[in-house]
Amino acid sequence: MAPPQQTVSGDPALLAFDTAGETMTIAVANAGRVRSLSGAGGARASSTLIASIFGLLDEAGLALRDLDAIAFGRGPGAFTGLRTACSVAQGLAFGAAKPVLPIDSLLVVAEDARGGAPEFRVWVTIDARMDQIYAAEYAYAGGRWATLHAPMLGDCAQLAAHWRGAPAQVVAGNAIRAFAGRLETGTAIALPDASASAAALLALAAQAWRDGAGVDAAQALPLYVRDKVAETTLEREAKR
Repeated sequence: MAPPQQTVSGDPALLAFDTAGETMTIAVANAGRVRSLSGAGGARASSTLIASIFGLLDEAGLALRDLDAIAFGRGPGAFTGLRTACSVAQGLAFGAAKPVLPIDSLLVVAEDARGGAPEFRVWVTIDARMDQIYAAEYAYAGGRWATLHAPMLGDCAQLAAHWRGAPAQVVAGNAIRAFAGRLETGTAIALPDASASAAALLALAAQAWRDGAGVDAAQALPLYVRDKVAETTLEREAKR
């Protein structure tokens, strides 16, 4: 099925949300006004996301039919959080016949870290639990983001080895604190407070809209970089 027709002129009316990380971010932009809220992300977002979305839309005086598109953070991140965001985006988009804008969750952190700089290069590092890190490298120039290293799952040793050969300029994200003393960032500028903020999410969603990147709800899929999220009972026993 082809994506619903979209118009790229003017400021779009957008709903955007991300539940991939520890914090749930929801934002609505319409006619130059932005409303946002945050709450518990990951698995905990499954019980609050829908009610929070409709509450924010009501506050903005909007119905789903008034939106131009629905954007969501596609990951990588917590498995349940990704499935929640994906299924809610699909359900709302199907019901309202709206296009969906899948946004890389790590890129949202990169946009937050950029802080309006005209040129910027950053490694985003997010705590993936299980002693692992979600990481990706992005560069911003000429008003555009480019992905230099696609989102991956690694650990402190792997990232340190990479940065010894190609030093990072900036490292952003909560893994800096989560792995303090273990994540060797060298001379890179550290931005541990960069996060998937509402402003960053909406900025990327608006750019995706202008680029005509809307897809049909059926194509709103999560980005997984971890194939396995739990050990079997036999595997746990074998380690004892």
